Amino acid sequence: MLRNAVRSLFVLALFAFSPSAHALPDGEGKVLVEAVCGTCHSPQLIERSSGYSREDWQALTATMIDLSRNREMEGQILDYLAGNFPPSGNRASTPVDGDISIRFEQWQVPTLGQRSRDPVEAPDGKIWWVGQWGDILGRLDPQSGRMEEFRLPTGAKPHSVNIGPNGYAWYTGNRNATIGRFDPETTEITEFPMPDPAARDPHTAEFDAEGIMWFSLQGSNMIGRLDPASGEVRLVPSPRENSRPYGVKIARDGTIWVACNGANCLLRADPETMEVTEVTLPEEGTTVRRLDIDENGMIWWVNSGLGRLGRYDPETGAIKEWPSPSGPKSHPYAIAIFDGAVWYNESGVRPDMLVRFEPETETFQSWPIPSGTPSSGEFFGGILRHMRTSLDGQSLLIHQSGTNHIARVTVEREQEVQK
Repeated sequence: MLRNAVRSLFVLALFAFSPSAHALPDGEGKVLVEAVCGTCHSPQLIERSSGYSREDWQALTATMIDLSRNREMEGQILDYLAGNFPPSGNRASTPVDGDISIRFEQWQVPTLGQRSRDPVEAPDGKIWWVGQWGDILGRLDPQSGRMEEFRLPTGAKPHSVNIGPNGYAWYTGNRNATIGRFDPETTEITEFPMPDPAARDPHTAEFDAEGIMWFSLQGSNMIGRLDPASGEVRLVPSPRENSRPYGVKIARDGTIWVACNGANCLLRADPETMEVTEVTLPEEGTTVRRLDIDENGMIWWVNSGLGRLGRYDPETGAIKEWPSPSGPKSHPYAIAIFDGAVWYNESGVRPDMLVRFEPETETFQSWPIPSGTPSSGEFFGGILRHMRTSLDGQSLLIHQSGTNHIARVTVEREQEVQK
């Protein structure tokens, strides 16, 4: 439907990190672009894009909007975008070569404009995702490529999904202050509302070894705990004002670690008492989107505010950082320990780069994350916001929320490449 197609152009807003003070340039098609894009966001945000050729603008918008029934409108939009926002180097990435080869597999989700994100693997091998802007929960069979979408309560705006006890899919209702449980067998949805009106935005969640869900509430500045057996939800505030709890990981000893997206800190929660303590990171301007924990218990985190990769040793308190290859404005975002290395992405540059860091040698390698396939015209225009490994640890699950793609990354060994 045209309404859904128009709505899905919201993704252009994802290219911006701050408001623009300039209007779109004059020219034929300006009014149309303002009307279409303005349905979901300020058209001024288009100025923040790195620019594309007409062919790439067409490939990009086709992942978000279906104008196949109105080619005249599509042509005017593409002519205007390509003419006024051609390719530029204003946000160019800095690729790093290396010896590792990787392979991307991609699937475009059925409903355009949904902002698909946060893929996670279930024990049966299916990959689940959420469509945040479309109130969608999706399931992919990577063997057949078959995808199913399930409608969630209107206004849930799910931010993430996890597979919990009994194989249920659990999502965070980021806009309706709930945690939702989806039964794959019956498709029944059970909502668990927040017990405090101030707890308005469940964000990222993880299950501990006992099957308890721990989750962050970014804007509410809280950390939450949900017991699936009883349905009880408990909440505690962050000790740091405006710390904006974001990414969540759980250590082997059960300690809950949470990233601070609004301050230079990490948060540590006791699983028994829910007492939260702060680990202050050394430099002002540091903000942390996400973190992960390696097999030695080291906390690895992305310094999104300053464009760095960081490591914290809970035993000694030692902190070390490395500049990300694309510099201080690269805005590292997602992170995962995978294949014996630290992987993360640089979301503030174009292309969005997938970065591998080898701890032993302290060396980097990076690859552009495609937002399309060679058959559909490979281009680079999305943003990766969360990454996790498959259950067998053999692949990395990623996405491009800006272009409605779910993807899987595998490392190609030398013998595989020779074949």
